[in-house]
Amino acid sequence: MNAHAHIAPQATVKMAAVDESADIAITAPATTAEAESSRSSRPDAGGERSEWMAGLTLSVARWAVRLSALLAGLACWHYASSTGLTLYVRFEQIPGPLKVGEALINQLQHVAFYLHIGASLRRIAISYSLAAGIGIALGLLMGRSRFIRDLIFPYVEILRPIPGVAWIPLAILLWPTEEGSIIYITFLGALFPIILNTLHGVEQTPEVLVRAAQSLGASRMCIFRHVVLPGALPSICAGLAIGMGVSWFSLLAGEIISGQYGIGYFTWNAYSIINPPDIIVGMLTIGLLGAATTALVHLITRPALAWQRKAR
Repeated sequence: MNAHAHIAPQATVKMAAVDESADIAITAPATTAEAESSRSSRPDAGGERSEWMAGLTLSVARWAVRLSALLAGLACWHYASSTGLTLYVRFEQIPGPLKVGEALINQLQHVAFYLHIGASLRRIAISYSLAAGIGIALGLLMGRSRFIRDLIFPYVEILRPIPGVAWIPLAILLWPTEEGSIIYITFLGALFPIILNTLHGVEQTPEVLVRAAQSLGASRMCIFRHVVLPGALPSICAGLAIGMGVSWFSLLAGEIISGQYGIGYFTWNAYSIINPPDIIVGMLTIGLLGAATTALVHLITRPALAWQRKAR
């Protein structure tokens, strides 16, 4: 009995030791896994920070290249105008950047210059908004219905090649006011690129996606909203940006011929009174306004293409 009693406590002690070692063995991998996960999370944060820094460095480098290109162009312009360079193209009567800068500062001090800019921006806003709404609607309808496309597409193909200048006499006869004729010409300039790009985007929607949605029981409206429209958005946004540039071209044609206010009228009036610095001021203002409005279109349409950036 004493021997058995002596053996039992020893067995109990050994069992307790085995249990403690098992607990340590079980908890050790968990602790190791937690440590590894904490180590792995740190490199992720560091990787995101390094990617952000790399993106910022790339953006700064690209802007540096762009500014360098602009400065190089200004230097070449200054050299050609100051030396009267003549290589078939004559720079004898072309004012240099300094004279144009003085003319720009002079115009910025007059209220009439801002009235010209405001008139052009108002016409662009009205005509471009109408062109965007009508152009996208017509493009989507033409892309989804062969009957509607057969009705509208011949008119698009016939009217699209007609330049804005050729529309001016007819626009003056059609509309009772000069303002209406200018807005009409600008509207036509922006309309056709938007229609064609929207139509192209709808046609480029993969047919396999449409059939997959149909096999799942999706209705035509559901397919249009969740398959066709998202697939056509990149082309629609490109058409909106192109339409903005063409609308400025058409607007200036209308303002030169029949306008009394606007940056196009300002530029043409400077040519009429033979004022080369103001001519270039008007041209540069047109370019800056066109670039700014196109950048605004890209900024507005960027959220609609967020899925495309994530896919990349």
